[in-house]
Parts: sequence; C-alpha cells; structure tokens
Amino acid sequence: MFARLIFYGTVLLNRTEQEVWFMPIGHLLDQWEIYKQFNGIAKPKQTRTIDDVIPFGI
Repeated sequence: MFARLIFYGTVLLNRTEQEVWFMPIGHLLDQWEIYKQFNGIAKPKQTRTIDDVIPFGI
C-alpha cells in the first residue's frame, strides 16, 4: 500500500519522495482525491451552490 501511495505522491502529484514520506496521510489522500476529481476519474461526493448554504432573503 505504501508503495502505491509513494507512486501517487511522486509521479502524479509531482512531490519529492521525502515530501510524501513526511506528509500526513490524510493530506496525501485529500490531494489524491483532488487529483482524481480534476482529471475526471472521480466525481465529488456532494455538490453545493451558494443557495444551499445561504437561504434566500438574508
């Protein structure tokens, strides 16, 4: 599993191997998810608009 994460971090996210080793695992997985969404490999779990967050009339 770590070999695959090192591959993702170094080749696909353009980080050095040392940066990937010292990066918190949650941050690395977030960066990988952003990469997948940006390249169309994955879809976002939720999509929100400003109307969903701020109700009309405020």
